[in-house]
Amino acid sequence: MTETEQHQQTAFPLAQAVATRLAESALPEPVKALLRDALGSDTADAGAATTSFTASGRVYLDSLAVNGFRGIGPRARLSLNPRPGVNVVVGRNGSGKSSLADAIEVGFTGTRAHRPGQDATRGGHWYNLHNADSPKIELRIAIEGDTGSSTLTRTWTSQEFGSSEAAFKRPGHGTVPLAEAGWDTALADHRPFLSYTDLDLMLTGKPSERYDAIATILGMDLLSTATNRLSAQEKALAAVAKETRDALPGLKDALYTLEDDDRAVRALLAVDTSGALDLDTIDTLVAGLPPADDSRLAELQIEAGAHGPDLAEVGEAVQRLRIALADVEDLRGTDAENARLRADLLEKAIAHADRHPDDDVCPACGTERVLGREWYDRASREVAELRREAKTAEEARAAVRTGARNLQNLIENPQRIPVALADPWKTWTDCRQITDPVELARSAEEAATVLADACDTVRTHAVRELEERDERWRALVTRLAAWADKARETERDKPRLGNLRKAVKWLKDLSTELREQRMERFTDATQGIWERLRQESNVDLTAVSLKGSEKANVRKLVMAASVDGQDAPALDVMSQGELHSLALSLFLPRATTADSPFGFLVIDDPVQSMDPTKVHGLAQVLHEMGRHRQIVVFTHDPRLQKAFTDQELPVAVFQVTRSEGSRVKVACVDDPVAQAVGDARAIAATPGLPAETYSHVLPGLCRIALENAFLEAAWIRHHRTGGSEHDFQAAIDSTERFLEVAAFALFGDVRRGSDVKEEVRRRYGNPACSLIQQCQKGAHPDGASIPNPHRFVTDVEDLAQKIRRPEVTA
Repeated sequence: MTETEQHQQTAFPLAQAVATRLAESALPEPVKALLRDALGSDTADAGAATTSFTASGRVYLDSLAVNGFRGIGPRARLSLNPRPGVNVVVGRNGSGKSSLADAIEVGFTGTRAHRPGQDATRGGHWYNLHNADSPKIELRIAIEGDTGSSTLTRTWTSQEFGSSEAAFKRPGHGTVPLAEAGWDTALADHRPFLSYTDLDLMLTGKPSERYDAIATILGMDLLSTATNRLSAQEKALAAVAKETRDALPGLKDALYTLEDDDRAVRALLAVDTSGALDLDTIDTLVAGLPPADDSRLAELQIEAGAHGPDLAEVGEAVQRLRIALADVEDLRGTDAENARLRADLLEKAIAHADRHPDDDVCPACGTERVLGREWYDRASREVAELRREAKTAEEARAAVRTGARNLQNLIENPQRIPVALADPWKTWTDCRQITDPVELARSAEEAATVLADACDTVRTHAVRELEERDERWRALVTRLAAWADKARETERDKPRLGNLRKAVKWLKDLSTELREQRMERFTDATQGIWERLRQESNVDLTAVSLKGSEKANVRKLVMAASVDGQDAPALDVMSQGELHSLALSLFLPRATTADSPFGFLVIDDPVQSMDPTKVHGLAQVLHEMGRHRQIVVFTHDPRLQKAFTDQELPVAVFQVTRSEGSRVKVACVDDPVAQAVGDARAIAATPGLPAETYSHVLPGLCRIALENAFLEAAWIRHHRTGGSEHDFQAAIDSTERFLEVAAFALFGDVRRGSDVKEEVRRRYGNPACSLIQQCQKGAHPDGASIPNPHRFVTDVEDLAQKIRRPEVTA
């Protein structure tokens, strides 16, 4: 087992590790709940059984179609072989090459790499101005074990970058949101994208930015994102608490200046008590409710509301009483009055006679025999007549009684009487006890006038004093109200703030531990790749570590190195190209662990600042990685393509060009099949070559083209059946003959070479058998007889294209 394979088998998903640690921790449940929420569904679902939809097999890129995104206007398409191997996409700056690289990353993640502090859309329009109406990214992908391709589509509902929506269509499973593919954790742990931004930070970033770039490459995004989320919440709550504490001394000083105002005194007691704050009192004061005690403010509010008798109403009642009294006085000495008096006298005499029916003596003069029956009847008739004559006098006296009663009814005693009005109010209420209507009219009028004037005076003074107090109070009440709101918020959130601090500390401690473990696990693989990349460099990399934590004030990337045997800090002695080589050395092992579901890596512009020898080393490293991974490299530097060619390393090369209106085209200019066909076509087009060139070299090249086509088909077939890459490579390494490779492609069994001819005839027809036979004869001493080289090469190319795209089988 290789060192890389050993490393791959020891890797483990970060989300699973975090979920296990969280479940085993002794943290209180509220803290765990905060952590689960911040970490998201990745850790909550870690270790859970996958649904029937979840894509669990390894994923390879089949094709990319993009329109309306960044530098790409109308639809542009990049077609790849969905299998391990190296693909180099070249194009000058501005050709749309980086837009294609970005599109793959955005298709899977919905985000783009950017420098710290920079907007995720990287400071400009992410949509293409030539085609901004319907931006779309469509990725066709091959998933291990599936019989057909899946499609990942990302579209946008507006020109806001964050408005994108991604749908995932898988054969036999329908279309669902991308989240149901189950790749969220893997994208955090094994992000298969290395952007130009990540590499650039290695060159120009601050120490903290270099730290963050390497932390990202190490796949610690899950923890750093969760830490950022919780830290932001902690910072917000702590800021409110600090602001509340900092504002209290100034608020108390302002309240002390109003110590003559009972509201300020009450507010001071409420905010300056030990223990819990009396926020209810503050609310009462802020709401302007009257205090519950007999304080000066309460007295002022009573005085401000004091209203005496209605002088108009009192005056009218007094006037009616005096009119009634005048009417009585006017009737004094008149016949009506005399009639009334005589009627009264006679009624008394009749009453006496009733009491003494046998006594006929007048009780007034003593005359005998005058009160007999005749007198009684005559007196009764006379009383009735006199009463009729005295009615006017009676009504006048009744009016006096009514007037007096109405006047007394106007005299009320309120529930609370201001102290300053106690005496005049008593004089007014005492009028209810006066029985003499003349005296009542005089006293009531005088008392009402005095009380009304006193009320006006007291009320005016109270209102003025209240306004003066309120003017000063209003300057503080808004400030007090705002402080009370924050104080209540602080009290409410105090338990949550404590839990957040515990959660953040737990995450930071875990991040440090796991980061060191990951760095340690990657050290050997990193140093191995560095040895391949550094080529003629005299810098030996001895150790790489990250000091600090994701949210530490001081965090930096520390790399120990030696130059010609002398210890030295790597960052001080490494060139720009060496720093880029180091970033690749850290990225590649993490992205290619065995538990990553991504069979592809996308690298944008890794060649920058590298000298030629390091470019050749990079080609070797990518070639080695390409045995197990589909590598897609975007570069504007032609040296990488040349490094593959110079070292005769297989590579598929795609050329990106851009024309007016953001029209981007991608053409495959070099792949193993096309390369062999191209070489064969060049021979067919060259006259005068030696005969053995047409009989041996030409069919040999066509045989190479068909063999590579069968090799692609074999891998696709193996991938669709869910076979392991190790088994595939072992089978390929065991083949020695062309027919064995073809048998593996057609049947999945290298031992069925004898059945190849019949299967080729069944699938592709008799001419295909003849072509394969001619290609094989090129390796024999007599060679092959090819009358029409041009036609032969064309037929071979057509057959190769059919072979390399095998039919879908159940």
